[in-house]
Amino acid sequence: MARRKYTREFKVSAVRLVNQQGYTIPQAAQSLGVDRGSVRDWVKQLSSEDGLEPAGDGALQAELRRLRQENARLLVARDILKQAAAFFAREQP
Repeated sequence: MARRKYTREFKVSAVRLVNQQGYTIPQAAQSLGVDRGSVRDWVKQLSSEDGLEPAGDGALQAELRRLRQENARLLVARDILKQAAAFFAREQP
């Protein structure tokens, strides 16, 4: 099986998905239909170029991480409340 060749523009678009649009490497790889390792390598190679560096600084990334954790916690709380509402709705005499 022949190795696929990707254009520089394609690689740059993959790096932009990760660095500027907030995709994870697996998400970017899946959306582009390429291997995760390829996207990871492209990010390492091309991130230092002008216009491709990660968006924001460490504080922004920490805030994003905190918000994702809070979102996950709120989703669990919502699911618990849905189950409780369904339980009490069934118990009506």
